[in-house]
Amino acid sequence: MTQDRQVLELAGHAGQILLENGAEIYRVQETMTHILDAFHIGEFNVYVISNGIFATVNEHRDDALSLVRHVPLGSVNLSRIDAVNDISRRICEGRLGAEEAERELLEAERLTPERPVVHVLACGLGAAGFCCLFGGSLLDGVAAFPIGMVLQLYLFASARRNAHFMPFIWGSLLVTLLSGAASMLLGCFDFGRVVIGGIIPLVPGVSFTTSIREFFNGDYLSGVIHMIAALLTAMCIALGVCGGVALVRLMGGAV
Repeated sequence: MTQDRQVLELAGHAGQILLENGAEIYRVQETMTHILDAFHIGEFNVYVISNGIFATVNEHRDDALSLVRHVPLGSVNLSRIDAVNDISRRICEGRLGAEEAERELLEAERLTPERPVVHVLACGLGAAGFCCLFGGSLLDGVAAFPIGMVLQLYLFASARRNAHFMPFIWGSLLVTLLSGAASMLLGCFDFGRVVIGGIIPLVPGVSFTTSIREFFNGDYLSGVIHMIAALLTAMCIALGVCGGVALVRLMGGAV
């Protein structure tokens, strides 16, 4: 592999990790540009959208190179973004070569922010907290806590299937049915408040906020992609909740 090809692949790998873990479009482009500059690649172009990276070097020479990568939309992982930013800074300071930087990028790609049990507890606490925030009682929050934990366990299981929207339908349906069951068996919970708290971990707030930010940055195509993803996710959640409410009514629950 030639030096230019190695550097282009390195920059593309760094950009891919950033993009698939929720980094802003401008941050991805700047990181790739800084890496190419640091290795003295004189002529290059980098173009990034929400789900793709396009880069070329030596356009007007016989040894021109190009790189195209499809990057599916993913969840936010700030640990990986921070690791890539640190690698990029050390490359620019001349403290990392291309081969060593590639090895560190492979390690950054495997970083996980916390243990699964922390994820489960955080999802339960989030569901309970938002339940109370939206007008639920402390008792409603206590009911939402285990429902949020069950939801996170389901999301872990569904992640292995690599499905994009179905987990939101089945997840919101699961939350609604569990909330309905708790309301029918114990009769001391506000069904609606518990459902609201339980589905909050599914709400695509990050995607929606990212789309608005991209619009303000002038990255209209990326903004549209994130906006469509957020709207489709919201529709899936609404579909699951509606289905769950219909089933609870059939079972004789008060909705």
